Amino acid sequence: MVRIAVIPVGGEAVRLRPLTVETSKAMVRFLNRPLVELSILHLAQQGVEEFYFGVRGYHNYRDVYDYFREGGWFAVKYDKKIRIRYMPRVETRGNAEAVLASPEYYDIKEPVLVIQGDNVFKLDVQDMYSFHRSKKAFITIALKEETGDLSEFGVAAVDENMRILKFVEKPKRREDAPSNLVNTGLYLLSEDFRNFFRGEVGQKLYLEGRLDFGGDVIPTSIESGLPVYGYPTKGYWFDVGSPGRYLKAVHYLLKHLTPYELEAEEIAPAIYAQGTSEQSKALKEKIGEDIRNGVIKAEGPVLIGRHVQIGAETYIKESVIDNYVIIKESCTVENSVVMDRSYIGRGATVRRSIIGRHVYVGDGAVVEDSVIADNATVGEGAVLKGVRVWPHKTVERGVKLEGFSVV
Repeated sequence: MVRIAVIPVGGEAVRLRPLTVETSKAMVRFLNRPLVELSILHLAQQGVEEFYFGVRGYHNYRDVYDYFREGGWFAVKYDKKIRIRYMPRVETRGNAEAVLASPEYYDIKEPVLVIQGDNVFKLDVQDMYSFHRSKKAFITIALKEETGDLSEFGVAAVDENMRILKFVEKPKRREDAPSNLVNTGLYLLSEDFRNFFRGEVGQKLYLEGRLDFGGDVIPTSIESGLPVYGYPTKGYWFDVGSPGRYLKAVHYLLKHLTPYELEAEEIAPAIYAQGTSEQSKALKEKIGEDIRNGVIKAEGPVLIGRHVQIGAETYIKESVIDNYVIIKESCTVENSVVMDRSYIGRGATVRRSIIGRHVYVGDGAVVEDSVIADNATVGEGAVLKGVRVWPHKTVERGVKLEGFSVV
């Protein structure tokens, strides 16, 4: 049985900017909670009890620690007792060293599951562990078939027993990829993983600072003859590493998660709302009544958070509205995410966009195919198409921008 998971959280998450300029990618709001919380809950429900964050950098440590602390509140919220610990403050030179640091410091001598802070997934952990044990694997990698662009993934070639024969990190051309099985970044490491870096091959990697799983450790392990296997995962998996992938994951999960998993109840067909306090329930009931009476038009699936206010003649389609959001009258919100405590002014339009936390969108503004980071302001009547706005920035009223960044 797998009891321990390590979550490396480092780097600046450049592809997900501007949402990650001041926020750890693991803590970006996703379905109205921090992204990595879904993974921790999913694993805790399968018996994983200890989680070790390999955090590096101020924003990563601050955001993760201030929210999760030691994990005691999980028992209250989810009836799952877990313990959360953190990598000591050390300089790491790659995600493999960020993973290695915790087993070394805490003297962990059992198999460890590695997950990524910017992934959402459904994985049968104990089945993967049974596969890992049956193969006597050094590393087992959860592999997923990918039909699109492979240039941002590690790609594996396997034999009939799923032993990995070749591993190509981020092939530049489709013909350079040995298959369409991509590395999900979900690894099961044997108890011998620490000892690998004490041997000749691992020590050489360590001294040279070549400590990236996909680029260094996995290919070298395969070349050295160590048993590295691919576990074909059947559940969903998303790398939420860019705004486009973020929205793709949101739309998929809105359609496939149950109300229980969304921590919500269905108040109209495919319209799910959260909240259990008296005030939140009253607002939830009003929104449901307004939808049923045609005062608000909503096409699901839609997830609505706690203490949300939505004005009359507003249209919402396949979107997520986070806690304490105010949407005024005659607005349109389609295929978008509006994070907590944001304000969408009267007659504003938001399509295929991500609106960050505590954002102000003025009356009549249009935001399409854009990302607006936390605490930013979009003035009245402004039109933004394909625009990224950095935290705390202001787009003046009436301005028209296309394919532009406001930094």
